[in-house]
Amino acid sequence: MKTVHQFAPAKINLTLHIKGRREDGFHLIESFVAFADVGDEITVKSHNGFDLNVSGPFAGPLRKEEKNIALEAAIAFVKGFHDCLPGVHVDLVKNLPIAAGMGGGSSDAAAVIRALAYLVDIKVSRIAAGQLAIGLGADVTVCLDPVASFMSGVGNIVTPLPALPEVYAILVNPNIKMLTGAVFAALAVPGAIRRDELSLKPEHAFDDAHDLADFVRSCRNDLEPPAIRMCREISDVQDALLACDGCLLARMTGSGATSFGLFADRDKAVRGAEFINKKAPSWWVKHCRLN
Repeated sequence: MKTVHQFAPAKINLTLHIKGRREDGFHLIESFVAFADVGDEITVKSHNGFDLNVSGPFAGPLRKEEKNIALEAAIAFVKGFHDCLPGVHVDLVKNLPIAAGMGGGSSDAAAVIRALAYLVDIKVSRIAAGQLAIGLGADVTVCLDPVASFMSGVGNIVTPLPALPEVYAILVNPNIKMLTGAVFAALAVPGAIRRDELSLKPEHAFDDAHDLADFVRSCRNDLEPPAIRMCREISDVQDALLACDGCLLARMTGSGATSFGLFADRDKAVRGAEFINKKAPSWWVKHCRLN
């Protein structure tokens, strides 16, 4: 039986600006997004009915959940494209920490959509895929085409950006889950939402990793302050990243608790990850390249 495999990369919010809040409660955002070469693994095949098998280092909690966004994506795909399959079996190897600010579930769902399009050999238009994705979650749309992008609106407007220069990162999570809703709720304080008049979308290709880091440094992650108030370990993680030789900057991604450090040199990123692993063996630490 034919199977299709797709990689579901970690999504890294290099910047994340909260532009406002709609009456329905959804926040308006602007975010410069990159993707790492570490992530989950998705395999799909035709099946009688819908089921999901989860394995990998972070599989445990997902096995206890009644719903999983990867399986929901499979069901939505079949329903949206006129019952082109009797059902779908999804194998998910969960390598990324859960509720870690790296869009793991959203990337899994997007990978399922890509895999099923290959499986049934149909071309899904960007509009149709985007409509399907936004119904699953705000971050699924940007994960459909995992390249450097700028996302805005409520995450539904995605604009591809020029390819990133050669840039490496260390991703560190202190093995603490951060619920996105709780972090956004913590924004409900005076002055937490900064309504910048100008868009902070990158307008040019970056010359090198230093140029990229300079731009990221000029921006923010508006969820970082409330997340740090809720989880002081995020500051410890960033201190550890900044202590690594060659780290250009350290910042939280998404709603946390994962932070990234940017590097121009791969070897320094590798050595930095080894240094942090020795310093804090209970933390999840990965070096990667961004694109």
